[in-house]
This record gives sequence, structure tokens and C-alpha cells, in this order.
Amino acid sequence: MEPPRPEITAKSAFKRGMVLYAYRRLRHGPQFIAKQQRSRLASLVAHARQHSAFYKESLRDLPERVTDVARLPITNKNQLMERFDDWVTDPEVTYEKARAFAEGPNLVGSHFLKKYTIATSSGTTGTPGIFVQDRKAMRVANFLVLRNIFAWFSLKDFARVVARGWGIAITVPQGGHAASTVSAKRFQDFPVVGCNVRTFSVHLPLPELVAQLNEFKPSILIAYASVAKLLAAEKEAGRLCVDPVLVATIAEGLPVAEYDRLARVFQAKVGNNYAAGEAPFLSSGCDERWLHVNSDWYILEPVDANYQPVPPGETSHTVLLTNLANRVQPVLRYDLGDRVVQQPGPCPCGNPLPAIRVQGRSADMLKFHTQSGKPVSIPPLAFEVDHIPGVELFQIVQASPTKIQVRLRTATDANAGEVWREARNEIEQLLIDHDLSNVTVTLDSDPPEVSAQGKFRTVIRLEEAKA
Repeated sequence: MEPPRPEITAKSAFKRGMVLYAYRRLRHGPQFIAKQQRSRLASLVAHARQHSAFYKESLRDLPERVTDVARLPITNKNQLMERFDDWVTDPEVTYEKARAFAEGPNLVGSHFLKKYTIATSSGTTGTPGIFVQDRKAMRVANFLVLRNIFAWFSLKDFARVVARGWGIAITVPQGGHAASTVSAKRFQDFPVVGCNVRTFSVHLPLPELVAQLNEFKPSILIAYASVAKLLAAEKEAGRLCVDPVLVATIAEGLPVAEYDRLARVFQAKVGNNYAAGEAPFLSSGCDERWLHVNSDWYILEPVDANYQPVPPGETSHTVLLTNLANRVQPVLRYDLGDRVVQQPGPCPCGNPLPAIRVQGRSADMLKFHTQSGKPVSIPPLAFEVDHIPGVELFQIVQASPTKIQVRLRTATDANAGEVWREARNEIEQLLIDHDLSNVTVTLDSDPPEVSAQGKFRTVIRLEEAKA
């Protein structure tokens, strides 16, 4: 067996000239990218058929060599998670082992079985997911991060970042193996000379988060879109005194108008990316406010409700994802559950990769008032409790200006009462930290609900709860 290759880091990738090499290849255009896709797809499918019991069964009637993704059956999270042990290609990886690892908050960012990375997600369909990435998948993700940083930055921008000390601030939830948390922990391992990476919890009260960022003075600010919008308001009010060269938003949708607002307020470049636990660095934003899918490593198919292709310019019902990099847990034509619009024609920015805008991911900011009447906004990810052992699914409902209801689905082998008490204590502490002791937290007898459109949302705001 070939020994695992070392991860491609910022330093080693730059030395090997991989970024410049990649751009030369992208200049060949869509036809060359499609050729890469076909070759990588054929290799991945062959590997999946040989080593995954699930795919050996579901792909048995297909030709020996598959280069057309449309010939593959469609999969979804519920189906694959139910057959987790048959889905993975390494018999050492089991659902029980992966779940036990994912429930260890001190293990975030470390290697599962000394060779894999794990991320967890509830997702938009309501089925909790455990996603295992092998070393190659993480090397590819690291490389794509570098490729897009080089696309965002000019030499002058790099000079400004270096002059300001390479300070990188990343806002993440506390605990858990959410994809963003894992990525942040892994990003801290980048051995860039002089690079200083710090993570900041989104659970912090806003004044405390602002104070910590003011002290750190990052040259690059990476934040969830909802957190970036809160920080922009603090910057406008004169309380946040940082001048980053780049503001990069992650995970949540960023409306086009918000790009311009963030750029104006911070006087900085604004980058955005759309990713998932199943695809760590699926896309990256350009100056034209589109997200370019890294289609040399991921295939993203916008489709209608019948899984038929949707033409560019029309909003899809969902998207099908194929991850060409990860072999331990092959993701083939996987219903990701998000709605996107693909750009008709080439992007004016010159990037030949397909461009999309995501319609299905938006930040649901919860707004409250303290007892003294002061308004307080809390980003939805601050309420995430799925890192608590025993929580399979949760949903936060703002039932009134001073009442939060929690819908929980607990694991069959968990003590539901203990799980609820831990979740309630964590949410109540979050509210106390934000001077919101006047807001009560109760357990809703209803289970977490999926909308009529088949989407799952972890947060339901007051306006929507009343509707």
C-alpha cells in the first residue's frame, strides 16, 4: 500500500508552484475541466464499486467504466447514513466509531483513526450527517483554499497582509465537529511564516467579541455571513476598530447587496464561499458577486423536483453533488438540498469555472431586547447544540419576544432528560451572557419539523413562527 502523502500546506504548495500550475490548467477552459472530471469520476466510481458494499450493489448494472455522472443513481443523506458501514470503503471506519469520535469536543481538528478528518452537520434535509474525509480530500481542500486566496489577492494585497502581521481571525461555534469548526482548526495548522491564526467563539456577547478583535487587529477576517453583518454594524458605529485587507464569509448565504456593504464599511475586499461537510471547499466568490464551483474536483448539478437538469438562469429545486476527491466515503450524485441559480454564459471576471448564486442558505438572525430595552441580535449558529452527545436533531423556535422553544430529537440510546437539561443550560447561559435573562427556554413537545418545501431549518424566527 502506498504510504500517505503529506498534506499540502500553504508553504509547501507555494514552493511547488501548484497555484500557478492550476491557473495554467484552468486557462484551457471548460473542455479541459470536463476532461479532468470524466477521468476522476471514472477512477472514483471504480474505487467505490470495489471497496463499498453499498455502491457494489447500487452500481452493479452500470458499464465497467463510467464517465457520465448522469448515469449514476441519485443518493441522499438519509439513505447513506442508514447504510453508513456499507457506504464507507475502509472497514475500519464504522458508524459507532465515527459517532463516538464526533461526540468528543476535545478531538475537533484531530485525526480519526490517525488518518481521517470528521465533520458533522444537520443539513437542510433534517438528517444529521457524519462526514469522513481522507487525506487526499483534505489536501485538495487546502489547495483550493490557496488557489482562491491567490485569486482574491493582488501582490499589493499580500504585501499589506504581511505588513500587518498575517493575523487571521476566524469566528466559529464552540465545540462540536461542524464543518466550519473543523476547517478552522485545520487552518491553524498552516505553517505560513509569520502567520497568526486565532479563532473567536460566536457565542461571545458582541461587545466582548468586538473587544477581542480590536486587540488582535486581524489582517484577514473570516466569519459567518450573519456575524460579518453584525461586525459591520459595529464598525459603522465606531466600536469595531479593525482594518482587514480581506473579509471572507463562510457557510451562510450572502445577498449580493451585502457584498457591497461589507466592502464599503470595512474598506476591504470581500470573499465568499459555499461549502458543506460533504465538500469542504466547494466554491469561491468572485468580484462579480458569483460563486465559482471548483468543478475540477466537485460536480454540482442544478436539477428540478424530478432531478432533471435546470437550465442556467433558472432556480433549481435542489443540487446534486459529486465529490471527486474523497474516496473513503464516496459522495456520488448526492442530493444536497440547496437551491441555486447558475449563471448563463461565461462570468465577466474571466474565471472559466461554472458560476452560481445560492438561494437556499441564508442567515436567520434572532433579535431580542434586554430588560432595559436594549436591542440584541444573536446569529443562529450560536444556538447550535448538536455537539451535545445524544442530540440527533434540534430546532430553535422564537415563540415570542421573550420565549424560545427547543425541539429535540435524541438518540435512541441517550437519556432524553439529561440531553435536554444540558441543551437548556447551554442556551440559557448564552442568553445570560448577552444580558437576556428575561428570555425563557422551554422544551417543545413537537419534534423538529421539515418545511413544506422539504427543507430543514435549525432556527425559526419570531416573524415566521407567527405566520
